[in-house]
Amino acid sequence: MSNRVVCREASHAGSWYTASGPQLNAQLEGWLSQVQSTKRPARAIIAPHAGYTYCGSCAAHAYKQVDPSITRRIFILGPSHHVPLSRCALSSVDIYRTPLYDLRIDQKIYGELWKTGMFERMSLQTDEDEHSIEMHLPYTAKAMESHKDEFTIIPVLVGALSESKEQEFGKLFSKYLADPSNLFVVSSDFCHWGYEYYRTIRPRIF
Repeated sequence: MSNRVVCREASHAGSWYTASGPQLNAQLEGWLSQVQSTKRPARAIIAPHAGYTYCGSCAAHAYKQVDPSITRRIFILGPSHHVPLSRCALSSVDIYRTPLYDLRIDQKIYGELWKTGMFERMSLQTDEDEHSIEMHLPYTAKAMESHKDEFTIIPVLVGALSESKEQEFGKLFSKYLADPSNLFVVSSDFCHWGYEYYRTIRPRIF
């Protein structure tokens, strides 16, 4: 049995956002410093997944509400752009890399989700092609940096779900949402045409 750790590279670094750790850190700090922590601690946030040039300042409104002192698991739900899915899918790797530091997937929670039989498995190629989850990784790392060895992530790729499947997955995830140490990040393209208006069209905080 292999104990080899499998990593997903930060495949959109250098194009959708800078691959330089120090430069990325400075950008995130700058955006976060310009917004207020008004609804902290958030239990769930909805934030965009475009390139940071377009949505970096907008996403800061959401991530400013994250409380790293109580957050231990972060569920990141992103829509599938490259492969057809009628269900949700889980990653096949152990680590998601970012220019800031590596993020560990919670294999215990993944094990619980796999046991339901409700999930497909992402190939590494699909995982690295997809941007909807990756665009939230640097902000997640930044928001949690003061407790970076004390949390895990649970990335979930979301397909085109029927109403009945939405209800099934909603019921499944509701028990995790009920735990105050869990944060849900919902990745959205809700406003590709209007990120510049982030002062009036802000991410949702719950």
